[in-house]
Amino acid sequence: MYSLLPALVILVLIVISSLRVLNEYERGVVFRLGRIIGAKGPGLIILIPLVDKLTKVSLRILTLDVPNQDVITRDNVSVKVNAVVYFRVVDPIKAIIEVEDYMFATSQLAQTTLRSVCGGVELDELLSHRDKVNSQIQTILDLHTDPWGIKVSTVEVKYIDLPQDMQRAMAKQAEAERERRAKVINAEGEYQAADKLAQAAEIIGKHPQALQLRYLQTLREMSAESKASTVLPIPLDLFRLGLKAVRGEDGDDKA
Repeated sequence: MYSLLPALVILVLIVISSLRVLNEYERGVVFRLGRIIGAKGPGLIILIPLVDKLTKVSLRILTLDVPNQDVITRDNVSVKVNAVVYFRVVDPIKAIIEVEDYMFATSQLAQTTLRSVCGGVELDELLSHRDKVNSQIQTILDLHTDPWGIKVSTVEVKYIDLPQDMQRAMAKQAEAERERRAKVINAEGEYQAADKLAQAAEIIGKHPQALQLRYLQTLREMSAESKASTVLPIPLDLFRLGLKAVRGEDGDDKA
């Protein structure tokens, strides 16, 4: 009985070493004597000790931070740009066989692609059309990583570091643009006000009673705003008589 105990212990250790448990988001690429036999999982995996070798691959979305890259845009502006890349492994076998380290390879490819795409656009386009730049980088990365069994889902340019002189120039440009808009709005307001006054004058010329109503409204506003003053209303007919008299005298003098 005791002579069989070492053999039982060895057998138990061999069985334990041949068992692997993979989570739902994991796959195991199995090599048997150096040759691949397929991707296993999830769940319990049985391996042949000293014959099979298991390499785990996660199928979850991975986040890759692309460090700052020195970029010269198409209009010769030097900026620093960084980004973040979201990707996942869709084919575990290709991710292990086709490339040695798919994380490092994707990182290097993302850096070169970021410099290439950002260097092919102007600064204004890089700042105002960032979604277009993100889509272009994502398309290029997805095309090059597809043979590796990797799917690039999203690329986001996080930060664009501009030189100090360029920041000051852009601030001056924005201030000048705001002043221009303010002047245009003020001019449009004056134009509309002048147009309305011309229409009012035309209406008053056709309907003199409208001038009398405006006169009464003005008296009411003056009495409401200045309670300490006394307002004496003068009929407009007196003004008309005075104007006629003045015009008559001017006509006599000319005669």
